Amino acid sequence: MSTNSSAPAALPTDKELVLKVIPMPADCNANGDIFGGWVMAQVDLAGSVVPARYVDGRMATVAVNQFIFKQPVRVGDILSFFAHVTRIGNTSITVQVEVYAERFRAQGQYVKVTEASLTYVAIDEGGKPRPIPKKA
Repeated sequence: MSTNSSAPAALPTDKELVLKVIPMPADCNANGDIFGGWVMAQVDLAGSVVPARYVDGRMATVAVNQFIFKQPVRVGDILSFFAHVTRIGNTSITVQVEVYAERFRAQGQYVKVTEASLTYVAIDEGGKPRPIPKKA
């Protein structure tokens, strides 16, 4: 059980909305909440959107640096995933992802349910790290 407040939160204005999704009953764990692994998969997808603009080709998730489940996710929640790049290296990009739930019965009110930091690496056709092209 989380000790964080479930008070309504404001959506971030300094990050990009990269994904919206509604979890369904098939995504539930034995407690009736949405399975954490399902949330993690969605965060990985959302986190890859912004780095794809820099990488110009294939990339792979190489690290989940931090993953915090703040509140449970429920069936019918409208989840909004916001992402921004926190670091660009020679071959890797680190991204912060924040997930907000708009509860099914409380439309227009948002609660931050998850936040994570992930690192992606640009890879060549053989799966080896390659330099990220420098943008003009």
